[in-house]
Amino acid sequence: MTRTLTAILHWEGDVYVAECPEVGTASQGKTIEEAIANLKEATELYLEEFPLPESSPRLLTTFEVMSA
Repeated sequence: MTRTLTAILHWEGDVYVAECPEVGTASQGKTIEEAIANLKEATELYLEEFPLPESSPRLLTTFEVMSA
């Protein structure tokens, strides 16, 4: 089965960190592509041991807040 999951990336120190919020996996890489490839591998390995139940697709959006 193929699933579409979310990857959230940010720059930390000297690498990109990629996180999958649906599963809780994370990985890193020197490029965005490498970080996503590493996250995909980590997530596939995780899901072999801990499969996700069927769920509806998630909606990803952004919003703004005022800060001091």
